[in-house]
Amino acid sequence: MDQNEFRKRTKEMVEYICNYLKHIESRRVTPTVEPGYLKKLICNEAPENPEDWDVIMCDVESKIMPGITHWQHPRFHAYFPSGNAFPSIIADMLSDAIACMGFTWAASPACTELEKIVLDWFGKAIGLPDEFLTLSEDSKGGGVMQGSASDCVFVCMLAARTHAIKRLKQRHPLVEEGTLLSKLMAYCSTEAHSCVEKAAMLCFVKLRILEPDEKSSLRGQTLQMAMEEDKTMGLVPFFVSTTLGTTSCCSFDNLSEIGPVCKKFPSVWLHVDAAYAGNSFICPELRRFLKGVEYADSFNTNPNKWLTVAFDCSTMWVKDRNRLTSAFIVDPLYLQHGYSDAAIDHRHWGIPLSRRFRSLKLWFVMRCCGLSGLRNYIRHHIRLAKKFEHMVKHDKRFEICNDVKLGLVCFRLKGNDKLNEKLLSNINASGKLHMVP
Repeated sequence: MDQNEFRKRTKEMVEYICNYLKHIESRRVTPTVEPGYLKKLICNEAPENPEDWDVIMCDVESKIMPGITHWQHPRFHAYFPSGNAFPSIIADMLSDAIACMGFTWAASPACTELEKIVLDWFGKAIGLPDEFLTLSEDSKGGGVMQGSASDCVFVCMLAARTHAIKRLKQRHPLVEEGTLLSKLMAYCSTEAHSCVEKAAMLCFVKLRILEPDEKSSLRGQTLQMAMEEDKTMGLVPFFVSTTLGTTSCCSFDNLSEIGPVCKKFPSVWLHVDAAYAGNSFICPELRRFLKGVEYADSFNTNPNKWLTVAFDCSTMWVKDRNRLTSAFIVDPLYLQHGYSDAAIDHRHWGIPLSRRFRSLKLWFVMRCCGLSGLRNYIRHHIRLAKKFEHMVKHDKRFEICNDVKLGLVCFRLKGNDKLNEKLLSNINASGKLHMVP
């Protein structure tokens, strides 16, 4: 494909995308296919010779689209919102064309520089303390983009583990690291995302999952009792993962209580996962849910969940970047450059070496929409949620199951679980609406 054909095909693709989104309501929300459907429709081997573009696009509509769950459908109400704002789509297109691998500052200076600036923009917009910002005066912290909230939790737990073992090794120099590792204990609530449990598995550390209160909020006293009990058993608390806006019911752990508890235990890393709700903190009236964040060592939120930015776009901040990067520094000669001492290299901020120019799409969206436009978007969603909550409360067949604070409404039929399972099954089978339990 040369440039002339590229111009032609991209124009056609823009038309296809616009038509897809304009008429998406006419499609089923969920497909009717079964596992393995595509194998029957696509050849077992790659084509030996080039194929015509029009034939490929016909296959998109006839073979791929029938297997798509349409997340942008107006009747898609499962999981969480998925951003696809046009400025974000265009920015990803530009990023793909530039095709830089921003693992070091020297590999593509603008890739690193813009990420620092945009993460500072966003951090200020949601009300994070200055300690989390890269460019604030005397700051040791900073922000970085990761692939997902799961990556953020895993990376922070790895860094906390490295720091904890180093500290224990200083106190017990003759003890094997494997033995020290077996002593480490992490904590989260039953309402925490499953990625915390997976991170603990990958880190080979113990995880204690604690019961929240009646409002599904993890409380300081619960955490303190568990940590003290584990300490008497010879275990070493080292990591606490809290959630602002839980997956199942959008509840908020009590950071104001949890933070001071963590400070009583040396070297405990406090992480805040605000993957969904964190975006709403651009609205000043919602920052009350952020109370206690000053105790946190790290914080993450996903603009691709509620700020119209396309996946992947997970933003993470740390209060002390050296505590993070010291766990990941591997410095071969071929990655060193003349500005290593003066510049930030994001290859030390996580697991991957190669990094896409992801900050472009957040930059495009924030500039095209402005904070005022994004606030209006969030507030509109919340108004819709409250309107639906009001409708459910006035229907005697149903009941509300959560405290509706943002955009998530949990409801059920009055009756047993089997009745609700049947209703959900019938709704999803219809293809007209998609929901999850």
